[in-house]
Amino acid sequence: MTEAAVTGVLLMAYGTPATPDDIEAYYTHVRRGRPPTEEQLADLRRRYEAIGGTSPLLERTQEQAAGIQAALGDGFRVELGMKHAPPFIEDGVAALAAAGITRIVGLVLAPHYSVLSVGEYAKRAEAAAAEAGVGLTMVSSWHLAPGYVDLLAGFVRRELDRLGADPVEVVFTAHSLPVRILDMGDPYPDQLAETAKAVADEAGVNRWSVGWQSAGRTPEPWIGPDLLEILPTLAEAGVAGVVVCAAGFVSDHLEVLYDLDVEARAAADELGLAFSRTPSPNADPSFCATLAGVVRSHA
Repeated sequence: MTEAAVTGVLLMAYGTPATPDDIEAYYTHVRRGRPPTEEQLADLRRRYEAIGGTSPLLERTQEQAAGIQAALGDGFRVELGMKHAPPFIEDGVAALAAAGITRIVGLVLAPHYSVLSVGEYAKRAEAAAAEAGVGLTMVSSWHLAPGYVDLLAGFVRRELDRLGADPVEVVFTAHSLPVRILDMGDPYPDQLAETAKAVADEAGVNRWSVGWQSAGRTPEPWIGPDLLEILPTLAEAGVAGVVVCAAGFVSDHLEVLYDLDVEARAAADELGLAFSRTPSPNADPSFCATLAGVVRSHA
């Protein structure tokens, strides 16, 4: 098969600093070129130090890319493109174009669509593809992909069995976004609710809710309720434990390893709540096969 017949896959993720020395440049990029204050930088460094100094996101994303490539097989070439760290989205498009590929499927490693999340990846990918003279088809969302729902349902059942508390609430979370998306008719909150219901139904869970986490440190309001606000409410209602299923995240990274494993767990312990979270899909073979199927359906 010739290179021209190969379909390119641009696999996109948020990105992370590769070393502690890269944190300031990364944070400046996230802030659209505005350097963080000393206090902001110190707080971010503190959170990275709490999980070992850096996030494993790049390594996990590379493993996912390899798994998806293996599941797709011949006829596809997967390249990574990160939003805020090398290799950037534009680098991934350039690598595919340099290989003589003329058709690209863009897939963001985030199951739910928002104009402020997947939409921003798509704009950059489309601009880079146009400049390179290659065609691009974007996957807008895959929040109800059966393999993803099945995987999360299995994780939820396992954690409920392991926790052994009664009653237990399952809280499905995703990264919060500014409230202004609601006025735009953005599908993001509805898609998270759809994922949560599908997983709860598959897992046979009757007691569940949707919450938000990791809101940005900005003056504008963000979607709630935040998980840290939900936990005291559950404790007051007599709930014995909580299983958090971070359905909006697919890799171990800062928002999982710190915001959930450190911050939310400490809050639950203080409230006397048994606490657990479902594993991240990372490079689980069934997850990679599911995303390969999503790519094929858009190729």
